Amino acid sequence: MQFLAIDVGNTRLKWAMYDEPRPGAAVLAHGVEFLDNIERLAEGSWAELPEPRQMLGCVVAGDVVRRRVQEQLEIWDVSPHWVVSTTQEAGLTNGYDHPSRLGTDRWIAMIGAWHHVLAQGRQRPVVVVMVGTAVTVEAIDASGRFLGGLILPGHGIMLRALEAGTAGLHVPTGNVCAFPTNTSDALTSGGTYAIAGAVERMVQHVIAHCGEEPACVMTGGAGWKMMPSMTRPFELVENLIFDGLLHIAQSRFGAAA
Repeated sequence: MQFLAIDVGNTRLKWAMYDEPRPGAAVLAHGVEFLDNIERLAEGSWAELPEPRQMLGCVVAGDVVRRRVQEQLEIWDVSPHWVVSTTQEAGLTNGYDHPSRLGTDRWIAMIGAWHHVLAQGRQRPVVVVMVGTAVTVEAIDASGRFLGGLILPGHGIMLRALEAGTAGLHVPTGNVCAFPTNTSDALTSGGTYAIAGAVERMVQHVIAHCGEEPACVMTGGAGWKMMPSMTRPFELVENLIFDGLLHIAQSRFGAAA
């Protein structure tokens, strides 16, 4: 029973075909397309795939992009299903004031992280950091309740804002260092430490609220850039949204499978 998982971010669409809709399923094929190239999927990388029986996706790029993806899915007889944040899903409880307004990528990544930590044999609080176009820092308590989270600009947005608002500054190619002595290093280090500082503050909040150290999980395309600058040990999990989609798929489609 082939299962297609789709993650539509702000700049790219990532997809993976699995042999079943369950955690740990074998990956049959996977790929990435920039959003400008979505129309290539049906006649390109999807053309030779086996027909999926189920499809589940996450989209943050808006309804227009979602419809473009669904048009490509018409090569198969599969009903598109898109995750919407709810009060509870796959063992996680949503503590947002208005649960449906929580970004679906944040919600799915938290579900993936929660089950990733549970699989290690101990139920404990979790801090989940997703580093992409934007950066999100989420807190989950030991019962599996999402407490709340931070949203801040990613590296690119920070640097472009400085370039636009400050005379003489340009987007740098600098390095992260403790005592920058040139403008490029100063900008790169400042953005990196701003993110690291927000993460550290959230970890402190979780310790104060829950009374124990959280497990710390990081994901996102730029996660590897942040890892060396973190003040606490983080585990880098590459496909956290796909992991979350597999857990949701198991809870939704498991009986049908």
